[in-house]
Amino acid sequence: MSQITARLPEEMIKALDNAASSLHRTRADVIRQAIEAYLEDFSDITLAIERLRDPADETIDWQEARRALLSED
Repeated sequence: MSQITARLPEEMIKALDNAASSLHRTRADVIRQAIEAYLEDFSDITLAIERLRDPADETIDWQEARRALLSED
């Protein structure tokens, strides 16, 4: 496993230490978990944006969708 170094404001270090203490984890564990969650979210957002930019993807007008959803059967 590689090691990295980061400079953080004192307030963030205090919050990190509080979180680590309440979770009974080390600073490294909390940081690792936070980065993993961030990267998962980043991956999901990147995929969603790619799908939204797909010109082959069918789109409909909001008013058309609203009428279809609110129409009575």
